[in-house]
Amino acid sequence: MTPNNVINEVRWLVEDTKTPYRYSDELLLGFVNQTFKRIALIRPDLFAVVADIATVPGTVLQTCPADSIRLVEIFQVKGGNSVTEVSRTTLNQTTPGWQQEASGQPVNFMRHVRNPNQFFVYPAPEAGVVLIGEYVQTPPDYTLSQVVTFPVDAYFPSVVDGVVFLAESVDNEHVNSNRAKLFQDSFLQGFGVSLQSRALTDIKAAGEDSKQVI
Repeated sequence: MTPNNVINEVRWLVEDTKTPYRYSDELLLGFVNQTFKRIALIRPDLFAVVADIATVPGTVLQTCPADSIRLVEIFQVKGGNSVTEVSRTTLNQTTPGWQQEASGQPVNFMRHVRNPNQFFVYPAPEAGVVLIGEYVQTPPDYTLSQVVTFPVDAYFPSVVDGVVFLAESVDNEHVNSNRAKLFQDSFLQGFGVSLQSRALTDIKAAGEDSKQVI
């Protein structure tokens, strides 16, 4: 999928296939990029990436990469031990001085409940520690011919619906005829149905926490 593929389909649906176009390629490309960012907010799981996360040595509070929307999981120290999620409240109660302990290889991480892009590690990392984790990545601003990484091609129809909704929303005639709302509803329903279908394919492994993180 490329933005150009999406725009070609959108032009057919909004009956804008003859030059001079009502909607320029530049305008529709902006709508495409807006749509990807809207999708990232309603379905962050579709933009999750596993990547290296650099750490600041000597401090327990760490921050996700600059393109992160929110943290999903910390798996391990790169080239080292696994890292397990624990409750910060419990750690505070059982080991009140944990934040002042000597730096080393983190074995635990805790979420920052008020900041989805920050997290705590225990112990504080020593110099050079890199974590392997998963976070939700902000979609880039794509060019017309650039191949879209997330979401995958299966969501192409719903992406088209989202762009048509934005295009029709600037046209009062279509807003009055509820055409914009029709495509908005289809856009939202498409991603809602795909989320519901995960119950048919995603089987929780024995011992896994069933809480939904993102």
